[in-house]
Amino acid sequence: MSSTSLQPLSAVTPHPGRPPVLHVESPDDAPSWAAEHRAALREQVAEHGVLLVRGLGLREVDQVGAVFAGLADDLMAEREAFAPRESHGPGLYSSTAWPANQPMCMHHELSYAAECPGLMLFACLQAPAEGGATAVADAERVLQALPAALSERFEREGWLLTRSYNDEIGASVEESFGTDDRAAIERYCRAHAIDFDWRPDGSLHTRQLRAAVVRHPLTGRRCWFNQIAFLNEWTLAREVREYLVDVYGADGLPFNTRFADGSPIGEDVIQLLNSTYEDHTGREPWQDGDLMLVDNIRTAHSREPFTGERRVLVAMAEPRRLADHCPAGKVGRS
Repeated sequence: MSSTSLQPLSAVTPHPGRPPVLHVESPDDAPSWAAEHRAALREQVAEHGVLLVRGLGLREVDQVGAVFAGLADDLMAEREAFAPRESHGPGLYSSTAWPANQPMCMHHELSYAAECPGLMLFACLQAPAEGGATAVADAERVLQALPAALSERFEREGWLLTRSYNDEIGASVEESFGTDDRAAIERYCRAHAIDFDWRPDGSLHTRQLRAAVVRHPLTGRRCWFNQIAFLNEWTLAREVREYLVDVYGADGLPFNTRFADGSPIGEDVIQLLNSTYEDHTGREPWQDGDLMLVDNIRTAHSREPFTGERRVLVAMAEPRRLADHCPAGKVGRS
């Protein structure tokens, strides 16, 4: 059996506080290796929810794109982005533009969209000097650890995402929807259960009600699947929140989350959610050339603060329209 075979996969086991890591000897052709061993790698993701592959020696954008294409079909074009990314070709993106000194807290990619990726792919071309890990958390265990009264309310009612688009903070309308044509944006919103309102100054305000707990499409297990904490005002650094409230007003923040009835979610709830994530977080510092596969429904991910240059490429794959993810009850007007 060759040195690049998947014989070591039989020994892959998760370690407390870190994701499972598979060490391989650098193959001559990483894209061919990934395509050849796709099924075995995906079996590990199905078992553990995440797999970090170390030793592939990924160095070039085109190489990463070919590896991603070998691992998954249907790479997705991102829509409804909350922050801009740089595109490197169809379905291949830079990591989200976010201040290096600020964490991106645990979330499931596009959990607020009617169609979300079932699989996330990450590749590290350059690891930062310190920090910057893409940490992970098991959504089943997070759900089990939350107080029943809180999780049951969110499961029963869902959660509300509000967005106020502007030209300064977060993704612009065109970056989020792929167009600045009003009619096209309105068609998209109606097709994806998003209520919208054009303000007198021409800016767009949206609200969308989504499920907070979903059943995994393959296992049927209940998962805490949302961005209630990450996109809430209380997760922001205090000085950032105070600045945004001062500039845009409490009801005009670029993004915020609320209970389904529109009432505010208290700081104590957000702190509880984030601390529960932290209790179930696994992290492994990036090394140059690493590859990570993440089951986006079972596993939340984050990006920790860092120093130095960090270059991570991302793809979203296997689009899913989860049953009951968009509750029937609508909010606002469209």
